[in-house]
Amino acid sequence: MSADASPARPVVWSIAGSDSGGGAGLTADQRMADAFGLHLCPVVACVTAQSSVAVTRVEPLPAELIEAQLLALEGDMPPAAIKTGLLGGAAQVEVVARWVDRLRARGPVALVVDPVLRSSTGAGFADAATLRAYRELLLPRATALTPNRREAVALLGDGDDQAAAAAPALGRALRDGFNVRSVCITGGDSLQDGALALDWLATPNAQGWLALPRLSTRHTHGTGCSFATALACALALGFVEADAAVLAKMATTQALRHGAAAGQGAGPVRAQPGFGLDRSLLPRLSWGEAAEFGALAAAADAPRRLDLYGIVDSAALARRTLDAGVRTLQLRIKTPAAPDAAWQAWLADEMRDTIAACREAGAELFVNDHWQLARELGAEGVHLGQEDLSALGDEGRRALRASGLRLGISTHSLWELCRAATLSPRYLACGPVWPTLTKAMPWRPQGLDNLAWWCAMAPAPVVAIGGMLEAAQFEVAARCGADGLCAVRVLGAEPARAVPGLEGAIRQGREAAPLSPPALPHASLAREG
Repeated sequence: MSADASPARPVVWSIAGSDSGGGAGLTADQRMADAFGLHLCPVVACVTAQSSVAVTRVEPLPAELIEAQLLALEGDMPPAAIKTGLLGGAAQVEVVARWVDRLRARGPVALVVDPVLRSSTGAGFADAATLRAYRELLLPRATALTPNRREAVALLGDGDDQAAAAAPALGRALRDGFNVRSVCITGGDSLQDGALALDWLATPNAQGWLALPRLSTRHTHGTGCSFATALACALALGFVEADAAVLAKMATTQALRHGAAAGQGAGPVRAQPGFGLDRSLLPRLSWGEAAEFGALAAAADAPRRLDLYGIVDSAALARRTLDAGVRTLQLRIKTPAAPDAAWQAWLADEMRDTIAACREAGAELFVNDHWQLARELGAEGVHLGQEDLSALGDEGRRALRASGLRLGISTHSLWELCRAATLSPRYLACGPVWPTLTKAMPWRPQGLDNLAWWCAMAPAPVVAIGGMLEAAQFEVAARCGADGLCAVRVLGAEPARAVPGLEGAIRQGREAAPLSPPALPHASLAREG
């Protein structure tokens, strides 16, 4: 394929203000789009005269000039996402709202609203009419809203009633009051002063605190612009809002790391490519309003590789699999719709026999779902899905951590990866790598690219699972760096027939040249709208 025939990069429109000092606004937006490898169309809504120490003049462009820029772009470079920054007045807000409707009449367009109401140096940018236009016209159309705490309070307009409210309450008020689909209240500036920079995330898929260590730097000019543009870029790539916020947190933190002085005041942040493969940038996501994150660093080296990971549904099959040489097992017995006492007794017997067999063989066992019974019967490990862990609540998860059980957790998306990492797991499962019929799920196949990315970025060993039915799949998954490789249906009733070929494929994969991870993963869940 020639360079001219290569696929076009997604287009993002940034409708925002210029910054004569080269720090924030459209300048910061351009740097961030370049870091994502996307094409940014900088639509000037407002001209500012500013330096690193002061904003001396703000001049909104007439609505017809904004309209002319959008008309010029409409047919040639339609956007996958729009980000708004400094708009300057109610008339400018009205133009944006009208164009969002116009574009959405033809197809999905994500809208990220960064409500720039005041500069970092203190200059005010929004009067009462502008705030009203935001509330009535932009917020109900927003895919994601990215205010800091002061901006969230100003948008709600309830003065002292909201000034003392916690970020989760502000997020709920914005979503419920203005029908905003997703809100991320950024906290790098004044939300809290602790060791962590916390952003409150509330989306249809996940809510919680996004956390990374707070950076000690004065060069923060353009942080809010950069975060909102990063979010818009990730949405343009097809990620759901929760996953897009994870990427935005990573990219913005990297930009802060590279911030540097350009004048006498705070210097600009400088987004750069490569953030997507820096493991230290992967944030943690709390399970709820309690800011509990476990260790932010990667887990210590595991005592052994998990290798071929057999998933069985009975003690008898477990013994046959162990006899075939497998030394990592999961006992996965599905709970019936109405489990009675007899079934509970049978489950305990199956679990007890499997635990004994694994102990005799020196194998590592993970019991699926039934963690309390597994603990009572002496199992050393359990595997839980995200829904099961969420249903435990804060107290249940604390009890699970205190149990000492080795924990395996399913992950299908970036926000699930960040959330699972808070529990210091023994491993993180990445799946489905290939399409699977084992159970119905909304997730797209991860493919080898996402598996390689997971292996490069996850803070714990990665287990590949889903649709692995042939030895060749085990070989290529091993080349991606998978620590464990799940065999379910491929084991059959007589594992001794399948295991030698699968183990040989894993060895060949690990001896071959590794597959390089992509700069960014692909979206694993379809975004609505």
